[in-house]
Amino acid sequence: MQWRALVLGLLLLRLGLHGLLWLACGLGPGLGFYQRFPLGWGWPRVSGPDGAPPPAAGPPWLPRGPGRGPGAAGPGVCGAAHWGFARGRGPDEYERRYSGAFPPQLRARLRDRARGMFVFGYDNYMAHAFPQDELNPIHCRGRGPDRGDPSNLNINDVLGNYSLTLVDALDTLAIMGNSSEFQKAVKLVIDTVSFDKDSTVQVFEATIRVLGSLLSAHRIITDSKQPFGDMAVKDYDNELLHMAHDLAVRLLPAFENTKTGIPYPRVNLKTGVPPNSKNETCTAGAGSLLVEFGILSRLLGDSTFEWVARRAVKALWGLRSNDTGLLGNVVNIQTGHWVGKQSGLGAGLDSFYEYLLKSYILFGEKEDLEMFSAAYESIQNYLRRGREACNEGEGDPPLYVNVNMFSGRLMNTWIDSLQAFFPGLQVLIGDVEDAICLHAFYYAIWKRYGALPERYNWQLQAPDVLFYPLRPELVESTYLLYQATKNPFYLHVGMDILQSLEKYTKVKCGYATLHHVIDKSKEDRMESFFLSETCKYLYLLFDEENPVHKSGTKYMFTTEGHIVSVDRHLRESPWKEFFSQDGGQDQEEKFVHRSKSQELRVINSSSNCNRVPDERRYSLPLKSIYMRQIDKMVGLI
Repeated sequence: MQWRALVLGLLLLRLGLHGLLWLACGLGPGLGFYQRFPLGWGWPRVSGPDGAPPPAAGPPWLPRGPGRGPGAAGPGVCGAAHWGFARGRGPDEYERRYSGAFPPQLRARLRDRARGMFVFGYDNYMAHAFPQDELNPIHCRGRGPDRGDPSNLNINDVLGNYSLTLVDALDTLAIMGNSSEFQKAVKLVIDTVSFDKDSTVQVFEATIRVLGSLLSAHRIITDSKQPFGDMAVKDYDNELLHMAHDLAVRLLPAFENTKTGIPYPRVNLKTGVPPNSKNETCTAGAGSLLVEFGILSRLLGDSTFEWVARRAVKALWGLRSNDTGLLGNVVNIQTGHWVGKQSGLGAGLDSFYEYLLKSYILFGEKEDLEMFSAAYESIQNYLRRGREACNEGEGDPPLYVNVNMFSGRLMNTWIDSLQAFFPGLQVLIGDVEDAICLHAFYYAIWKRYGALPERYNWQLQAPDVLFYPLRPELVESTYLLYQATKNPFYLHVGMDILQSLEKYTKVKCGYATLHHVIDKSKEDRMESFFLSETCKYLYLLFDEENPVHKSGTKYMFTTEGHIVSVDRHLRESPWKEFFSQDGGQDQEEKFVHRSKSQELRVINSSSNCNRVPDERRYSLPLKSIYMRQIDKMVGLI
């Protein structure tokens, strides 16, 4: 590849210059090339900046055992040991910038800037756009469904004429401790928002943005501990829960009259499934409803919603390839035929994998973890390319590609920005090493453009699709990696992202979509997830004292960033036997047959051996070696 030749040339040039300096100036070996840019990988393991041992390999809900992947115990666990200087090695440019403590004063300023970013967008939405769904931040006005063009799905799938941005932002107000505005916003939603609208919306978008936010805010209001401050609403009578129920009932027709149990992608909130509806839907859209529908069922004591969502997941799971275990990205809901055979981690599949794991974390259903385990094994076998270890060995750094679901063969050479969520998911399962490496790839792209292009061609080292709609996925993974490693590098990443957003996307009345990540031209749209996710994760990254981190309550974030406490009440399911009787046994036999081990092991695409990690693989400073490799890969150096 061209980048390899370029890097080799630069390396030889640098070696020559160092040699000349050494000869001309009599510089001793203490400042020589081999100490600043070591050619060997076997640095001794070092402790973190605070001398603390690395964190445990995985969360307590996963089995532990040998191997490189989730749950692996033993030496070399990735964590604080990525920091500090190796014995006898001098700091390089990366170490000087990224190692050591992150000043608490700077962190507090960045926390306040992240809050200010949210406030600026939220206040302008309320002033110029409410009660419409979104803010047009350049012209300072509101946006609703495109009634003149029903085929404009980019708008109409999301905007249902139900004050979307206000609803989506509720729990962010609570997390930032703004009790007065949270209470005011809740009352506004109760008094002004109705779902009795002639709006045709995407089931997935309405579920994750609206239903999920209503449930999250309801749980915050009714939490007896009130960890975020006094978020109780006077005379509250479960109105948000009733609204969530009303919305879910209006979405239920999508699950009717399908031969597979996989739902239609869209419903009209008044009339049900439109008569001209297509029979095709994406895997993520149909299979990422279980968290919100499951929470609703368990809060109401009504199995209907969880049952239809779980049936859809099982139907999709039963359609995966017998040879690879992979799923495609578009399916016919009547025939079960795969219309789109691409298997990857981005658009069309991303949250399907995410919700298999998060459903298990939230509800404790063993079959969800078993499905995720088998899916993760197939992902590692067929989608993961590059060398086995992130920072050791020959070949390119690891990358997850798009393949044909039946053959596992490469289908294209691009990745999309939605895939940047995956390192965060890997953190949740304890596969921190791979998460660190994959996150570095996306961060290197961000560093190059000041944003993530919607699609990036890793072979051409250039964007394929140039816009950036303020997506949160990279920020989310950065936040979760910081929580897992406590490595100040991720605070620097967050600072870079925040500064880029302020520099390139801030406009008169909010933050605008980048139409072109190279020339930084803008589109007049601020999607609701900017306030519900992007600002929230940035704020939490810099707010170490937030109740999310300090209250003692375990929390999980939905795919739209809505916070949900993980507690015993949501694991109570009186209808569990009913689920298993209704086709569950057949499904269980299928996925147990394919998953040879319930342990989530990372299998390299070229080898089926799981080896106990040795210390050398984790001994390199986080930025100085593997990040440099990724920088080279995307043409940064």
